[in-house]
Amino acid sequence: MRSADRRLIVGISGASGAIYGVRALEMLQAQGIATHLVISKSAQLTLFHELGLRPADLEAKVTVLHHVNDIGASISSGSFRTEGMLIAPCSVRSMAEIATGITSSLLTRAADVTLKERRRLVLMLRETPLHLGHIRSMAAVTEAGAIVMPPVPALYTKPTSLDEVITHSVARALDLFDIDTKAIPRWSGLQAEK
Repeated sequence: MRSADRRLIVGISGASGAIYGVRALEMLQAQGIATHLVISKSAQLTLFHELGLRPADLEAKVTVLHHVNDIGASISSGSFRTEGMLIAPCSVRSMAEIATGITSSLLTRAADVTLKERRRLVLMLRETPLHLGHIRSMAAVTEAGAIVMPPVPALYTKPTSLDEVITHSVARALDLFDIDTKAIPRWSGLQAEK
């Protein structure tokens, strides 16, 4: 499938790490993949606090920006075809709503639709430490078909900046949708030093 024919839903929820969602949008735009963005109310606060950005500031990076309360949006229906959905970052609250199927916004409704249509749902969960309730929600979304992928740094790449760590985490999440951004070094095994 050509990049121009592909579309992915991106959700940014209220956990710390709004940069993960923004970087995903930038990388998807560079690949020519259409994006449908939805930002939770809490994420709007985090986005501004961490990056000084408002939702309108992201319009140039997306194909469609959906309002979190627009429950009638295209992405709220399974008949609207997508590659799936990435929530970056994903808060525990959003994950818990998805785990139970009791959704309160377009962000979690779109994720629920993604699961019911058996499409790929990747949650870049941002929480630590975890208590038993978190772990049970992680198990529930995994059993429903989601992939829980906390943005854990890959130190074998020997990153020299926070930007490299963020890019690597997001690129690995996009790998799960079979989107190769060519933005990261690939592991090729241990090589003897010469």
